[in-house]
Amino acid sequence: MSVRRVSVFGATGSIGQSTLDLIGRAPEGYDVVALTGGANVAQLAADARRFQADVAVIADESRLEALRAALEGSGVQAAAGPAALLEAAARPADWVMSAIVGAAGLAPGLEALKQGATLALANKESLVSGGALLLDTAKRHGGTVLPVDSEHSAIFQALVGEDMAAVERLVITASGGAFRDWPLDKLAQASVGEASSHPNWDMGQRITIDSASMFNKAMEVIETHEYFGIDPEKIEVLVHPQSLVHALVGFQDGALMAHLGAPDMRHAIGYALHHPQRAPLPVARLDLAQIGRLDFAPPDPARYPALALAYQVMARGGLSGAVFNAAKDAALDAFIAGEIGFTHMAQVVAQVLDRLLPDNSLINAPMNLDNIAAAAHLGQTQSREAVRKLASHR
Repeated sequence: MSVRRVSVFGATGSIGQSTLDLIGRAPEGYDVVALTGGANVAQLAADARRFQADVAVIADESRLEALRAALEGSGVQAAAGPAALLEAAARPADWVMSAIVGAAGLAPGLEALKQGATLALANKESLVSGGALLLDTAKRHGGTVLPVDSEHSAIFQALVGEDMAAVERLVITASGGAFRDWPLDKLAQASVGEASSHPNWDMGQRITIDSASMFNKAMEVIETHEYFGIDPEKIEVLVHPQSLVHALVGFQDGALMAHLGAPDMRHAIGYALHHPQRAPLPVARLDLAQIGRLDFAPPDPARYPALALAYQVMARGGLSGAVFNAAKDAALDAFIAGEIGFTHMAQVVAQVLDRLLPDNSLINAPMNLDNIAAAAHLGQTQSREAVRKLASHR
């Protein structure tokens, strides 16, 4: 059996830990090149020691000495900061997990693709902020991008052997999040704690809140458009409380191909890790007779206004995704900090898009890292200004 060189960016998060769980079940098949984390030195060092990584990188530069101390005598190189992340991504690897949270995941992903690696993409922001740049980089350097979001992995799997020209629609599902059954008039009073509890998935706080607001699904709609190159009007969202049907592909002959599976990210990760083969995975097997029913409903626009914003972004194109993502992140920061209410997040992002999308020259600038960063900065600053105005009237 040949040994594959692998790197995991965002190793200390939930996706990274699930990835290492799979690798750790057959460690003889992998040579771990690089592991990275945000601030969790203890977890990063423990994993780097366990897998004998060549290098461990902590994003928070102030924690470098702590990482060095934790790795002393292990033979694992310790490094920190953005430049170290790029250096680690440039190390030759066959397969790279991109699970860094936020826009910081784009540049390392691009660097890995420049080496011709297979990039397992769990970083939504890469496609939302710089989809064209990411896919073009893969094409130019012989790299491959495999989706790891459960919805996009499901679509990808349902399309194996199919002609994209025969696809009539792509349907991604949403659990509806923590507030899917709340009265609409209570949403404005929802607390951070209440928004941080997901009914089906075990995820980090930020993405769990994004699920409750359905900003995560808005991001995934944009991802679907970017990755599969399908027109926005052919992308649909359904609320599916059980989170067992992850996506459906509708064909021009009326057929619907559905992908079902337990709500366990190790399925999508494992599919990308072993692609194009399928390998046994330690995930639950569905008993449909016991499940008994699968429910679907259209998303309520009044409950989930973030979805409509995604279609504005796709209609505008260019760097509008970078503006949207940054504005969303700034609004989420403000909600977590208690500066605005839950329903204010969508209001803030809508104000930013109304102000910037119609006629901003930056949106049409060439897509490169500098312009993506400039668009993101604009979205962030405009979002913070909208937050200040809202907060002053609370």
